[in-house]
This record gives sequence, C-alpha cells and structure tokens, in this order.
Amino acid sequence: MENRLIVIAGPTAVGKTAEAVRLARELDTEVISCDSRQFYRELRIGVARPSEEELAAARHHFIACRAVTDPYNISTYEQDALRLLEELFRRHPVVVAVGGSGLYIDALLHGVSPMPDPTPELRLRLQQMPLEEKRMLLRRVDPEYYARVDLRNPVRLQRALEVYHMTGRPYSEVIAARRPAVRPFATEVRLLALPASELRSRIDLRVDRMMADGLLDEVRSLSRLRHQPTLRTVGYSELFPVLDGQATLEEAVAQIKLNTWHYARKQMTWMRRYGA
Repeated sequence: MENRLIVIAGPTAVGKTAEAVRLARELDTEVISCDSRQFYRELRIGVARPSEEELAAARHHFIACRAVTDPYNISTYEQDALRLLEELFRRHPVVVAVGGSGLYIDALLHGVSPMPDPTPELRLRLQQMPLEEKRMLLRRVDPEYYARVDLRNPVRLQRALEVYHMTGRPYSEVIAARRPAVRPFATEVRLLALPASELRSRIDLRVDRMMADGLLDEVRSLSRLRHQPTLRTVGYSELFPVLDGQATLEEAVAQIKLNTWHYARKQMTWMRRYGA
C-alpha cells in the first residue's frame, strides 16, 4: 500500500489541532506540525500550542523544537520534515500533518522554489525600509501576494520584495511557475472551514482564553527578545506597547482579535488553492 500524508489545513481557531489528534488516534499514527509559530519553545499561549493532553494523545513533531533566537527557515524545514517522514513511514502507512502556515504546507507538499539570493546591498536596503513602506511597495508590485501574506511578518515581506527586485517578476508569479517536487508518497489535503461569523466568534473567545491563561505574563517574559523577527507576530507585538505604557490592555486585546481575524482571512485566501 502506498504511503499517504494527510494534511489538516485551515485558518486559525477552526479546530485543526483537535481534528489532527482525533485522526492520528483513529489511524494509530503521528502528527507533523506545519505551524511556523509553534516551532519555538518560548511561545506557548500566544501561538495556541497543543495542550499537554493533546500532545499526550498523539505524538507530535516540530512543536517547541527551536529557540526564538534560532529561527527556522522554510528550506531547512522541508529537508527535516522529509527525513522525518521517511522514518515515520517505516512504522505507519499514513501520517498526519497539520497547520495554518501556507508556505510550510506548500513546502511539504510541493517543495521550495529555488530563488535567487539578493545582493548584500539590496538586502540591507530593504531591511532598512520601514515596515509600512514595504507593505505599500508590495501592494503596488504584487497585489496577489499582498492579499494573502501576513503583513505583520517582515521576513516574508522582505523575501517577496527581494525576489521581485532580483527577477523583475512578482513573487506570486515566481511561486506559481515553480515545478512541484515529486514526493514518494501520496498526499491528501483536508481543509477545515467555518462560516465567517462563527470563525470570528471563535477567534475572539480564543483570545480571551489566552489572556485568562496568562498571555500578558508570557509576553512580559519575552520582552528582552522583542527585537527578534519571530516575535513580530500577532498576539505578541500588540502587547509590548502595554508593557511600555503606550497602550491599554483593552486596546491591545481588541487589536489582537482584529489582527487575528485579518490573518485568518488571508489564510483562507491562500488555502483556496487546496480545493475549497
């Protein structure tokens, strides 16, 4: 029987983790995470890491496996995940993958596109560009990628602009033109979805639960690392101003809910390619 990778995908708060654990238990198999924010040991509450009960119910991989100061790039993830799958398929005919990070799911399913490295001068020039200026430039040169990328992620904005300047082509076009890698296993994507109103309510409830579970204390413990790109993400970047006295907690929580909803909408746009 051909080995098979089942990918549980969908927007944040839709219930991917619970479904992945349920399926892994049903199939007596293991789970690979494709959630780029859950790779980091220091991030727990704000990234909705699987609970101890969920981790005990099914063995997970790529959860809390890196330090914030040791960022994981997508090419290394692809290589590590394929090596792991080779090992897992010796024990299980089916493996479950789960996550909401579209680029990492694509890397696992289709491979990472070979793209030119920027010159040091270009990279430095773009790194020095303010975040809002990067957003405006990306919106002008690549509206398709702008519509689906996490606009709060400076690393992805940087890479899209580097590729555009090096190739003269929009990043979305370069991605679409790649030749998918051939995988030695079958793949199946199961896309979870909810009506927009229900998903937004679940997002709001999840943020409230995160705050009750101690998200502000988690962010406070990471204050010295706030310059790390990994922490320029929803649920963390909104709370640092609270610690600095530049925003109220109520304002920050409302902003987290709004930003998470915007992120979920971009996830849904990205994942329509999987057949939704």
